[in-house]
Amino acid sequence: MDDIITKVNDTIVQLNEKEDLGINFPESYIEDLSVAYVKNELTDDELMELIRKLKQAYDRAHVEAGEAVGTVAAQSVGEPGTQMTMRTFHYAGVTELNVTLGLPRLIEIVDARKDIATPTMDIYFDEEKRNDEEFVRTLANQIGKSTINDILSDFNLNYGTMEVEAVLDSRKIEEKRLNRDDINAAIQKSFKKAEIKDDKITISSQKSDSKEPKFEIRELRLLADKVRDLQISGIKGIGKVIIRKDDKEWIIHTEGSNLKEILDMDGIDYRRTTTNNIHEIGEVLGIEAARQSIINEAQNTLSEQGLSVDVRHIMLVSDIMTSEGIVKSIGRHGISGEKSSVLARAAFEETGKHLLRASIRGEVDDLTGIIENIIIGQPIPLGTGSVGVKMDYKNE
Repeated sequence: MDDIITKVNDTIVQLNEKEDLGINFPESYIEDLSVAYVKNELTDDELMELIRKLKQAYDRAHVEAGEAVGTVAAQSVGEPGTQMTMRTFHYAGVTELNVTLGLPRLIEIVDARKDIATPTMDIYFDEEKRNDEEFVRTLANQIGKSTINDILSDFNLNYGTMEVEAVLDSRKIEEKRLNRDDINAAIQKSFKKAEIKDDKITISSQKSDSKEPKFEIRELRLLADKVRDLQISGIKGIGKVIIRKDDKEWIIHTEGSNLKEILDMDGIDYRRTTTNNIHEIGEVLGIEAARQSIINEAQNTLSEQGLSVDVRHIMLVSDIMTSEGIVKSIGRHGISGEKSSVLARAAFEETGKHLLRASIRGEVDDLTGIIENIIIGQPIPLGTGSVGVKMDYKNE
């Protein structure tokens, strides 16, 4: 294949020298040309003609000077949005996890929401650990949230002694790869009056002679709920964990997200492990990673529903959202609310507020954008309106 790619490059050089076409294709185009050359058994003359046709199509695909790329991008992303559903789907073929998709997810992305409805993570492992089932299951139980309720074999309220009596299930503890000493330490730390004897745990309620019996019973029940819900393992922000095996490796899907702590763990493939929380990616990996995450999430959301949008429109949206080093929303609290033009801000939302503040500050609108020129009824500075004609009086 390398010989074919070299031949295609040589043909392009010849065409540039003979016809001065100025061809400078991306590498992917050269590879596609090479595949087409071999697959269709083209002659040298046919290859030259194909390169000429591709050059014409490539030039046509470029944005013309003065084209309203922002408006086109808004239409290209907004129009498919009208065809999107508003349901929450099961996640990536895993029925136990739900994830927000469709229009609500697209709104989450462009609004740059910090608290998203269903944060999830896909955790991948490095080459040494990706097929080690025992390691993956042990790590999954360290990451996922486990409570006392998950490892109980028996649980009773003793109203005579006003005590909570719980019996732990050794088999469940072993299945979850949990450490008994860590469990005991968590119980002792949270409940000072806890007595632990082998698998049996007895916790006394705060009994007081001044209280009526009904209040003591209520306190005992509240204590029972606290005991059941006591977290004994897991990382902050992560709840349920699903382990899945695909054709090549083990993968962990999580409900909830904590990218920073997960990437600090041994055996994690930090190149592929990701979260759908864009702000978290920005904080941990930087603004360029957040930009790419916006592109990936928007593309996945649209393509999941069979909608095709050119990635360049999504890239423009992503560039605007991250151009100042932080992830900004496209709305009154972000990009649209910070435009330099007073009239453009007023036309979007909160008209009175913007005009009042601008008049107090003495702001001047230079009428350099589209919206403000439409408002006052003069040609916009794009397309044919971007060309100005001047007269040279000296040569009259």
